[in-house]
Amino acid sequence: MVKIDIGNRFLFNLLAIAGVVLVFYALAFSGLGPAWRAQGGPLLYLVAVAGAGLLLVSVVFLIAKRTGLGSPRIWFIAHVIAATVGFVLVSIHAAGSFFEAPAVLLAVLVGLMGLGVWARVRAANLMAGTFATKRGGFAAADPELMGRMRRLIEEKRAVLARLDPNASEALFSVTLGHWLRHPGLAVAYHKLARTEEGLVGARQSVGAAQAWWRSLHMALAGLFIAGLITHIVVVTFFAGYVAEGRDIYWWHLAAW
Repeated sequence: MVKIDIGNRFLFNLLAIAGVVLVFYALAFSGLGPAWRAQGGPLLYLVAVAGAGLLLVSVVFLIAKRTGLGSPRIWFIAHVIAATVGFVLVSIHAAGSFFEAPAVLLAVLVGLMGLGVWARVRAANLMAGTFATKRGGFAAADPELMGRMRRLIEEKRAVLARLDPNASEALFSVTLGHWLRHPGLAVAYHKLARTEEGLVGARQSVGAAQAWWRSLHMALAGLFIAGLITHIVVVTFFAGYVAEGRDIYWWHLAAW
């Protein structure tokens, strides 16, 4: 069976193609017709919808990863390719207006992509090296710490028995299904798991970049989604505010 994956060469080639497309677009921009300059016009409106849809594939990847829907590897590949193409499309939708408020979303996307590339190229190697340097795991354990860990694990097992009776505490992680079915228990278990991480010093045993890159990546992703929803709501329902006295030429539901 062939194992499908994204290597560094494929990733860099994909980014290079995206960069070339945007460079050629920038060089040709001054000679393009009015349809390519009207951000809310029919052409660029459809470009924006397509780009936003592709970017939201990343949300589907997160859901699939947390629910076991399909192969995580396939969804990861779809996430990378769709996000790259989506970035190109929303950059074209910007029509050169990189100093207006919505351009902040592009800056967030650049940060997301840069962090994702770093994680794939650099953080993966750091993580692999980490498993070979856990010498502290062979040292004598602190009796007080062991007692706290024992009580914490017993508490986790008690919560898990109500959250997912068939799961094993040693292998369990909270999924989207658990959050939806039993949000209170999911929160309780998540807090206990975070406490356990603090007791064992999971984050302190690695560098700050390795410990926090994923949290930063998720925070940027959340910021982008919130910004995207805000942008859609504003141009759809507050078209008058966006137009600032100019003609409202884009599709909208209200001109407040």
